[in-house]
This record gives sequence, structure tokens and C-alpha cells, in this order.
Amino acid sequence: MWLHRLQRTTTVPHNSFHSGSEATAPVGTTAAGTGPDTHPHLVDISAPRASVALVTGASSGIGAAVARRLAAEGNWHLVLNGRDRTRLRDVAHDTSAAAFPADLAEPGADRRLAEYVLDSVGRVDLLVAGAGVGWSGPYNTMPPQAIDEVFSVDVLAPVRLVRLLLPGMVSQGTGRVVLIGSVAGSLGVRGEAVYSAAKAALGTFAEALRYELRGTGVGISHVVPGVVDTPFFERRGTPYARARPRPVPAERVADAVWQAVTRNRDEVYVPGWLRLPARLHGAAPSLYRRLAARFG
Repeated sequence: MWLHRLQRTTTVPHNSFHSGSEATAPVGTTAAGTGPDTHPHLVDISAPRASVALVTGASSGIGAAVARRLAAEGNWHLVLNGRDRTRLRDVAHDTSAAAFPADLAEPGADRRLAEYVLDSVGRVDLLVAGAGVGWSGPYNTMPPQAIDEVFSVDVLAPVRLVRLLLPGMVSQGTGRVVLIGSVAGSLGVRGEAVYSAAKAALGTFAEALRYELRGTGVGISHVVPGVVDTPFFERRGTPYARARPRPVPAERVADAVWQAVTRNRDEVYVPGWLRLPARLHGAAPSLYRRLAARFG
């Protein structure tokens, strides 16, 4: 099992996170006030069996649930990223994690985040790219800045972050990247054209990179949720109003992430039945489009 192999073969350098409400040597700040926050009760990172996980989008929703799931499993040193400094600090407190508040849509935020983690800990064994934004409505009314933000956060930020952290994983011969996609990227959703395109790009990136990394010891997982009960829908501008499919709790997606990590899963749909319409879409696209047009 990949996780067991990682814990047996890796060690953590004998440097440590700064303690206190703010790091004493910030990696950098931006106009948005990004920079590291730390929690004073971090586990001693010299522990030989500890693995290092970076979770983005951890101030709420799926990212926060993933952080709590990893913390509950133990043997993880967590570094969390999110846009909301207050909420992120709360999650970091609950999980004994280091926090790096930053909006990944800001230029250079991904680089500063990667530098902070590597300078503080020396490596990343698991990256869970959970940060995401959406926008709902007719495409011809979508503001240009919203298009830029969706692609910046949902595609460019994770792709750049993987590029910064991947060489270290390949060098150590072990690691995993988990990209949080969406069923909208597999099927396309009315009123979410740009979000669907962004998540489709992320899924294709995961598949292509997986081929490249075969034999390196580094795995790429694509977790594909459907409707999840998080603040995402309120923030995208349109609440979720359908009776079906019913939203699943964020903890269920966190369980899928854990399954991907511990079982070396390439792709996990949440809930699992969503794989069926995705397969129908691939095998019989004309039939799928007729059904989708009729049943929405």
C-alpha cells in the first residue's frame, strides 16, 4: 500500500514550524495579506513516521473535511491553505496544522505557498488540491473577470502547484497528488459552461500526468464529486435548487480522498453511481445528450 510504503521509507528533516499566531519569518505577503499562520501545538516534525500533506481550499467545505479526515488518521503533518483567514485558522486549530492563508487567484500565491511548505518542512508527500470557485448563470452574461477567476483557481493554481511540488516527490520516489474535480467536468452542466470546462481540463491533466509518472512511485488521483453540501453554491451566485441528486456531505468526499490515498485509486466518483452517466456519455454521447436535454 502506497501510504504504508511512504511512512516506512521517508523521514522528516529536523527543522520545525514557527510557533505563535504568525510565523516569525514569513515567506512573503501580498496586497491581500497572504502569509503563514501557525498553530503552537503542531506535532514534532522530527517524528520518523510522519508524512506531510498540503491541502488547499481548507478553510471550508471539502478541503476542511479532508484536513479533519487526515488529522483523525494520525501520522500526518498538515499545512492548510484557504482564502478566509479566520475560518482557516479555526480548521488549523482543530487539526493541529500550520495555516497559510492565500487566495490562489493572486499572482504568485502558489509559488509562495510551495516555498513556505518546502522551506518549513522540506517536502510534501501528499497534495490535495481542493481549492475551487464556480459561477452559475447564462454564459453570455458572465463577467470576464469571473471567467479569469474560475480558470485561475480551478486550473492554473493546481497545475502550477503540482509543477512546483512534483520534482520533490519524484526525487524521493513516493508521493500522491489528489485533484478534486467535479462531475460537471465529466458531463457538462447547463449554466456552468466555464466551470465545466475548467474541471474537464483538470481531469484531462490528471490523466495525462498519470501516464507520465508511471514507474516513478508518484500517483495521481482524480476525485469527482457530484453535488456536495458546502457553501460553494451560495458563493457561485445561485443556490442548488434541484430535488435530485441530493447533496452529499463534504465528509463523504473526504472519505473518497482517503480511499484514493490508501488504495492508490486513480479515479473515484462521489457518489459512486455517477460513474454510470459518465460512462454513458463516453460510450453513447448522442443518447446521453438526448437524455440530458429531456431530464436536465
